[in-house]
Amino acid sequence: MSKKVFYIYNPKTLTYERVYPSLRQRIAVVLRHLLVGSILSVVIIAGFYFWLGSPKEEILKLENEQMKTQYKLLSKRVDAALAVMSDLQQRDDNMYRVVLQAEPVNAEVRDNGIYNPSRYADLLKMSDAQLVVSTTQKVDNLTRQVYVQCNSMNELMKLAQGQEERIKHLPAIQPVANKDLKRTASGYGYRVDPVYKTTKFHEGMDFAANIGTPVYATGNGRVIETGWQQGYGNTVVIDHGYDYKTRYAHLNKILVRKGQEVIRGEEIAEVGNTGKSTGPHLHYEVLYKGKPENPINYYFFDLSPEDYDRMIQLAENQGRVMD
Repeated sequence: MSKKVFYIYNPKTLTYERVYPSLRQRIAVVLRHLLVGSILSVVIIAGFYFWLGSPKEEILKLENEQMKTQYKLLSKRVDAALAVMSDLQQRDDNMYRVVLQAEPVNAEVRDNGIYNPSRYADLLKMSDAQLVVSTTQKVDNLTRQVYVQCNSMNELMKLAQGQEERIKHLPAIQPVANKDLKRTASGYGYRVDPVYKTTKFHEGMDFAANIGTPVYATGNGRVIETGWQQGYGNTVVIDHGYDYKTRYAHLNKILVRKGQEVIRGEEIAEVGNTGKSTGPHLHYEVLYKGKPENPINYYFFDLSPEDYDRMIQLAENQGRVMD
């Protein structure tokens, strides 16, 4: 490669004369080119980093997105576990403890120490702090509730020991065959009276069924009342002992006599439409120490957790109360 030759125009002679640059000038030219090239390189590289990001930054972004996805999945799984725990707590307080005559677990005991903001101060410094803190709180909540529930179950097991005879006498099944729950008509609580159209307290549960459908004793006990009762029509009352009684009303035919001993699952009557009734059905009550209890809490030999939840929804139907 030949060296570059430089010329300069001489106006006096009207000719181009060759110029021989000095070493300093040559060095200056080289340095100038290097400087311009370096500046352009820096600008181009900076542009790539600004618009496209460095490989390391891209890796960090990908890892951060993956972490957020994992936290969201974890949060959903914890939500599902909390829903199951809530169902178990409801059954614990409203069914198991009712049966064993134990006080419900105090809500403050279940939630004690869960919502303590100081526990999450370090997490608030992280990126995506809200997601991280929210998920961590849920995990802490679940951990606490599992601990409390385990203690509750241990307590219930101790209470249940030695109570086999008592459990035989407790009302523990539905009074009519109702595996698909389609006969559940109306539940316990305030309802609109179908005859007088006024709001009154419904002290039992109604099961819609054809006349002649078998009615079963829901626990071992002794029949203490049979016959006609005002409003109830043909009625059977069983004393189960341990302060429990059950009432079966609007019957078509009574198959037991006063003073007779019966066992759980024994047929005692047939569904009818007697007394103040708007259609064939059984009105069923559970009384503890003379006061009505919600019968839905006394089907624990019949219902799975899923069936229990479904029956609660069906029993809330205020439009089908039948007496």
